[in-house]
Amino acid sequence: MTSTPRSCVMLQHFFIYNSTLGPREGEEEKKILYYYPRNTSIDNQIKNVGLCEAVIKFTETFADNKPCESMHTQKTRHLFLQPERDFSMVMAITVPFSEKTKDGKTYHEYHEEDIQDSVYSAVLKHAYNLFKLFMGSFTTIMENNGIDQLKHRQEHFYSRYLTTLRLGHSDILEIHNGILFLPLDKNTYLRMQCFINLVEASFSQIKYTAFLYNDQLVWSGLEQDDMRILYKYLTTSLFPSSLDTELKESAIKANQTLGSTHFGKFVTGPTDPNDQQSSSQVRPPKIFVSNGSHVEELHLVVYRALSATVCLMVDGSTIPPLDWYKNIDAFIGPQLSSLASDIGEQYANRKGTSNANQDFKFVYFNQMNLAQKTTVHNRKTASATISPEMVRLISDINADFTRFEEDGETLMKTISDCWVVGKKSDQREFYVVINQKNANLIEINEEVKRLCAAHFTNIFFLD
Repeated sequence: MTSTPRSCVMLQHFFIYNSTLGPREGEEEKKILYYYPRNTSIDNQIKNVGLCEAVIKFTETFADNKPCESMHTQKTRHLFLQPERDFSMVMAITVPFSEKTKDGKTYHEYHEEDIQDSVYSAVLKHAYNLFKLFMGSFTTIMENNGIDQLKHRQEHFYSRYLTTLRLGHSDILEIHNGILFLPLDKNTYLRMQCFINLVEASFSQIKYTAFLYNDQLVWSGLEQDDMRILYKYLTTSLFPSSLDTELKESAIKANQTLGSTHFGKFVTGPTDPNDQQSSSQVRPPKIFVSNGSHVEELHLVVYRALSATVCLMVDGSTIPPLDWYKNIDAFIGPQLSSLASDIGEQYANRKGTSNANQDFKFVYFNQMNLAQKTTVHNRKTASATISPEMVRLISDINADFTRFEEDGETLMKTISDCWVVGKKSDQREFYVVINQKNANLIEINEEVKRLCAAHFTNIFFLD
């Protein structure tokens, strides 16, 4: 018997519909707000939407307080989400397969275990949350601007966003959607806090501020849920896309160092605030964030100096004029450049003293503050550095913890003699992969306790 490598997880369909918009026979097309791929015939769109409506309606007879979240078939997996009343989102992905030949006959063997509902449900939920952050809720857009405007915004957003999905690399990080924090020493943190307070006091249009170094969050004034969505956008989309531009400009800046007062630049905003012509049409992206019981519309102005980034959430009622950008650049640039240089020294020292040759890999997540740490993933690419089997086991253990909603501990041994251990305690989760052959259950349990004591001394875990 021969076989080929497994195929990748691919996006087959993605659509959004509202059943109340086409309630009668012959009007089914009206309920479809967005459909990917765009070249799908309208008959197939109606058929696929109708199938999902029927599945969701049928499952309500068994658990009307818990909507259907997924549908499994041999070749595809459908994930369902109802983010707002009357609105439904569906993502259909392909199940990986390998082509096998036996006795001269070729057939496909599908690997359903490669697709985990919890992971791809999180992918679908983030697709909605990111739209809501930059465009507003479906309901608000439809009530204020009409159905056509809602369709237009969904088309504008998702036609670009869906091309950036890396479904084959989705794993436990999608479920947690956590934030990587950078701790600073007391003096530097207070200096950074004073800098933020001074910026907000000097520019009344700024409503909220966030401070990052590299891709790690130092401080944020946003609500936690809004910050986690914005953080993922910054670290997976905006920062990587701006890196190429910065590398090209670094050579120019290197020649201007003697005459330059700082290294600051706008990531979203004018490329040169002193160039009237190039800055006349600057329109920073809008975001919609929660403020208690209502939603605020803000402009997102991102400013960077060296490896430090300040996100300024500015009053969205008017577009900031060019003079405002000039003042921001002159005020923030020198101070942020100096602060970034000092943080960089701390960062380099901490990175140099860390143990890069650990004989274990771990993922840690704190639900209370969304803090996340991982040595299972490559910092630059976010791809897993361990086998897919190990990553799936971590997600399986997480799914068990979520299903039973209890604290506990799980230890699993793989065929390759690796151990995968999961611990959940007081809204904190810790998963570790240990490669110790011939170790027994008691020895692994003691090793995990030792690792927790050595690397998480300030974190309580169940004994």
